[in-house]
Amino acid sequence: MIEWLGAVETVEVKVAIAVLWLALVGLIAIGVDRWAVEGSELVRKVVHVGTGNIVLLAWWMKIPGWIGVSAGVFFAIVTFASYRFQLLPRIDNVGRKSYGTFFYAVSIAILVGYFWGINRPEFGVLGILVMTWGDGLAGLVGKRFGRNRYHLWGMEKSWEGSITMAIVATLVSALVLSTIVDSQVQLITIAVIVGILSAVLEAFSNLGIDNLTVPIFSAAIAYTLVNFI
Repeated sequence: MIEWLGAVETVEVKVAIAVLWLALVGLIAIGVDRWAVEGSELVRKVVHVGTGNIVLLAWWMKIPGWIGVSAGVFFAIVTFASYRFQLLPRIDNVGRKSYGTFFYAVSIAILVGYFWGINRPEFGVLGILVMTWGDGLAGLVGKRFGRNRYHLWGMEKSWEGSITMAIVATLVSALVLSTIVDSQVQLITIAVIVGILSAVLEAFSNLGIDNLTVPIFSAAIAYTLVNFI
């Protein structure tokens, strides 16, 4: 599958595949919204994880960075407008004031723009997937199984959710970095550092700012450790 995606040459076909993926995510979200008991929260997570994983397609198919940046900017504008005009009520409704969806789109535009620009897309992928899977699963685990609570900056978080964030971020980082790091010791060390940092940053999630800080700093620290240490 990955080899086939990598063999796709024309930009038009690559964009079409990406659009089809987003359409599939949209259909799944509609189905969840209609039939799931906790529709609103699950819809957000489906969109969160589904749209984030498109970065894998962009990486494997070598989609030009300007396309990813343009998409990120476009969705940032749409989501920002939605906060005012309720264009995406199911996604915006998180039970608190949050600009998380907007920050998520901005972080994708920044990471794709920078790391595709320096021909190191794997670090952009790492940052985006840490947020995609780490925050997505941490939110679900924290809400459903979070029993041990703590408060930070007026936000209530759970240790179960934060630990989930650290574990998932570590695993995602290890998988992505395994494509470029040969030493197992270095691989595990960097992945664990990224995982812990991500969990700490995710805890400071006032107004959804973690959707910006987690992916950008995760990518930055991984890039720094791999290239300079």
